[in-house]
Amino acid sequence: MELFEQLKNKITGQNKTIVFPEGEDPRIQGAAIRLAADNLIEPILLGDAQEISKTAQAHNFDLSNIETIDPASYDKNELAKLNATLVERRKGKTDAETAAKWLQNVNYFGTMLVYTGKADGMVSGAVHPTGDTVRPALQIIKTAPGSSRISGAFIMQKGEERYVFADAAINIDIDSNTMAEIAIQSARTAQVFDIEPKVAMLSFSTKGSAKSPLVDKVATATALAKKLAPELADSIDGELQFDAAFVESVAAAKAPDSKVAGKANTFIFPSLEAGNIGYKIAQRLGGFEAIGPILQGLAKPVSDLSRGANEEDVYKVAIITAAQAL
Repeated sequence: MELFEQLKNKITGQNKTIVFPEGEDPRIQGAAIRLAADNLIEPILLGDAQEISKTAQAHNFDLSNIETIDPASYDKNELAKLNATLVERRKGKTDAETAAKWLQNVNYFGTMLVYTGKADGMVSGAVHPTGDTVRPALQIIKTAPGSSRISGAFIMQKGEERYVFADAAINIDIDSNTMAEIAIQSARTAQVFDIEPKVAMLSFSTKGSAKSPLVDKVATATALAKKLAPELADSIDGELQFDAAFVESVAAAKAPDSKVAGKANTFIFPSLEAGNIGYKIAQRLGGFEAIGPILQGLAKPVSDLSRGANEEDVYKVAIITAAQAL
């Protein structure tokens, strides 16, 4: 079954609520209407009430069944509660006056809806840069237990083939500890998408075929990931070159005792540039659809759109976010 049909089946009727801070944008409105009509999620659109209405009228959109919130005219008592909760969450780092200013920012307001449970996840980034989406999430929602950072994965899909590539979006400086965390996060992302994870820790060396501190970093990360997530120990291996991870005949020659080599479906790159270049090569030369980036490691799901996203991208990312919230 195609990936999004599987995810739709998972979330249909689950009543997951997703907040969209960029509710004035026609791409967001069009996707929200479709998501609600398909009984996939319950959308909340944030933004200036007049601008939301103006966009809807210009595109003949019917928003009558979709909740919209204008932070500037939000109920004063409810806003005061959000302010107090935000100040408490920030533990002395943010005073009430600053919190009030933050809550007039749609990304902070949306993040607080997720943190307080009014929404199950958030999708932003069609208008705002990545930092404006990620920063409030890190300040308020923070990382999940066992994670000290977030990372960005892509689901690479073509026909029946489906793989996870990470990190290709977030962490510039990847050391052994970071790589180990990314591996564990990515294995769990794979499971959300019904991929039984076989995680390859990638390098230019396979099982000591080359000597370098860069190789040592990946070998150390592999051992650490197995220690941190013993339930995944048989599903993670490295260091492996891509061909040894992916091609059974190469794996038989280079890593005959590996339970992952030749069968890998989740690929952890040793640097951000390698991951970013790798997924784009697969996308542009290999004809794979690149779905993401999917933010991993947050306590509750927040997804970052590309500013070049179209309505279909918004629709799909919202489905992914709802699936992460299950």
